[in-house]
Amino acid sequence: MRFEEGAARAMLEDWVGRIVLLSGWRRNVVALLAGALGSFAQAPYDFPFVCFISFPILILLLDGVADGGGAFRARILPAFSTGFWFGFGWFAATLWWVGAAFFVEADLHAWMVPIGVVVLPAILACFYGLATALARAVWADDLGRVFALAAAFGLMEWLRTFLFTGFPWAPVAAAVMPVPLLMQPLPYVGMVGMNVLATLLFSLPVLLVGEHWRRTGLALLVLLIVAQAGFGAWRIATIPDADEAASNGDVIPVRIVQPSIDQTEKWDDETRTAIFDRHIELTEKPTEDGEPPQLIVWPETATPWVLTRQPLALLAIARVLQPGQTLLTGSVRAYGEGAAARYTNAVLAVDDTGTIIDGADKVHLVPLGEYLPLADLLARFGLKELAVLPGGFEAGSRHELIELPGLPAILPLICYETIFPQEAAELERQVGLILNVTNDAWFGDTPGPAQHFRLAQYRAVLAARPMVRAANSGISGVIDPYGRVTDGLVLGASAALDVDLALSPDLQPMRLRNNIGLALMVVFWIVSLLLARPSRHALD
Repeated sequence: MRFEEGAARAMLEDWVGRIVLLSGWRRNVVALLAGALGSFAQAPYDFPFVCFISFPILILLLDGVADGGGAFRARILPAFSTGFWFGFGWFAATLWWVGAAFFVEADLHAWMVPIGVVVLPAILACFYGLATALARAVWADDLGRVFALAAAFGLMEWLRTFLFTGFPWAPVAAAVMPVPLLMQPLPYVGMVGMNVLATLLFSLPVLLVGEHWRRTGLALLVLLIVAQAGFGAWRIATIPDADEAASNGDVIPVRIVQPSIDQTEKWDDETRTAIFDRHIELTEKPTEDGEPPQLIVWPETATPWVLTRQPLALLAIARVLQPGQTLLTGSVRAYGEGAAARYTNAVLAVDDTGTIIDGADKVHLVPLGEYLPLADLLARFGLKELAVLPGGFEAGSRHELIELPGLPAILPLICYETIFPQEAAELERQVGLILNVTNDAWFGDTPGPAQHFRLAQYRAVLAARPMVRAANSGISGVIDPYGRVTDGLVLGASAALDVDLALSPDLQPMRLRNNIGLALMVVFWIVSLLLARPSRHALD
């Protein structure tokens, strides 16, 4: 038995040595493959164990550039290159579905596919390249390098939330939180802290190869896993059940309409009436218990016209709404008339008389999708936003609440506004629920909608508020403040979903969650600096 264990360990050390000694294009290819492997930890695959391979490989590759001498070119540039190719593999394998949006109108936009499947991953990969370069600057033996990498990735994931308009999709933290049980630390350390801890967790197996910190690495690995799962189990066990919430009267009957309209037909003049009729049909469908829902929700840009300019459409809505019912619908909203008109992507509230009683505009627009950055310059090269409106959408000036009679205040987040946890965070304590309307039909039957839904779960947990989510083609549903899906509709289903939405007025979001995460990152930087010494290879 000892001989077999010794042989296996010798084989492992041989492979580790081979990885450390890689250089040039071979190192970059292995980094690319390691990053691509890590993408399987994201939804819908949800296999986080691959990251226990991806991140140790990344560290071993960085060990191979750690003794490059004092020159900047010999030390930092190879580290950046290694992280860049790791990140390119991670994002290209995770976000390839972005290219599907350019095939909706293939005759106009298919040539832009490389922007989604190559340029976007390359831009995001630069953040990971900077992370490995920063970590290399304080590279230390064994334990120190693990803390340095965790702090550097945490910093870059935080910067991804706001630099260049921000795009914090597919964070490392998502790989360690595939189920609600594991999401429960989020309200206390925020996404920043979870990114730091997730990188540390996934990197620790590299210490099991060396001699010096093997027991420490194993102890930290077990401690982090047990702490995350144990805390999640304890927190979920303290949740009041649905019957208790119902007895307190904190329940709102909600109907979510998921029409599943094909994106190629959505703005076709010949199909607009049929699309609107489909929403009406699902809205007036009787409930199983005969009790009408108080709130009805349609997805993003559900109305195929500017609703404020369609009195007949408002009249049709009034005819299907019963007294006391309110419709929340995604719609284009116009300000002004004629060539001077400005258009926003909005959520509008319509009462049972067909009157628009409130609304809110989307603040964080999608580059290339809803507006064209550097429009005058890029238009010369034939670039055009995917939005059907001339000149695209304009952004709202600020996030606004929707307030309806007899209901708690609602925070509307349109499309991918849910993925920016720092935006509208100051409004979370003022609301009873979060509304997310989206149109993921742009991405078809790909991993995109599942990843978007998972990020919506995180926002509900962070905000400590239930979320009602209506998506044109899915995934629609209700998410409670602990990330659990109360009920939902699968991707591609065309149906109306009736759910009793339980409110949690006693549960409050933590104001300092982001600061705590940043503080944790600073602590990791300090630990890595204290442990920094002249580096050795992991096999020493």
